[in-house]
Amino acid sequence: TAAYQIEGAWNEDGKGVSIWDTFSQKKKNIKDNTNGNEACDFYHKYVEDIKMVKSLNMDVFRFSVSWSRILPEGKGKINQNGIDFYHKVIDTCLAEGLEPWLNCYHWDLPQALEDEGGWTNREIIKWFANFVEILAKEYGEKVKNWMVFNEPMAFIGAGYMAGIHAPGYVSLGKFMPAVHYANLAMAEGGRTLRKIVRNGKIGSTWSCTAVEPKNPNAKKHVLAAKKADAMFNRVFIEP
Repeated sequence: TAAYQIEGAWNEDGKGVSIWDTFSQKKKNIKDNTNGNEACDFYHKYVEDIKMVKSLNMDVFRFSVSWSRILPEGKGKINQNGIDFYHKVIDTCLAEGLEPWLNCYHWDLPQALEDEGGWTNREIIKWFANFVEILAKEYGEKVKNWMVFNEPMAFIGAGYMAGIHAPGYVSLGKFMPAVHYANLAMAEGGRTLRKIVRNGKIGSTWSCTAVEPKNPNAKKHVLAAKKADAMFNRVFIEP
């Protein structure tokens, strides 16, 4: 699950605004104008939802943390209500015999950081590392399986070049630095987790796209496929 997709409570208990709050509440960005303001209300129903996961005979619950619920402005003052919420989620998982798998970032950048350039601002490497350090220190004794990012090509490609995800830009000029800084931030986040979380298993999750030339005997098709593969896959996997 992703925090924005399930939690709701988008402006409760000190949570800041995320880019998905902004993007989805702007008319015409989402075809039917739905948004995640309430979603399936996991924020209030996490106990029964986690029990439901257990009832399906699963032994793992993978979830993400809302950056703006922990740090309403993306940096600076910590929101204790947010810290406490994820402790309760993790503790409920453990009580139900579910292993918590924590994904640090699943696309919901704090709007305050986007206002400063978001993933196109090199400072985000530092901002993200600070966020991950908070998570590691708070939850590292209880959570041993960590993902730094969920699908970086999706949130950078769709958010900064295709314009169909938050923050909604169509810009090669924004996409290129965002790729670079996201890669650097992912590495720094991984180093931060390895330093703090004892016996942690740490990685990221990827969205990959199979690419084949339409005509394998045409040089221009082969070259086009090679470029597309670099764009969709290797630009994140190889670093």
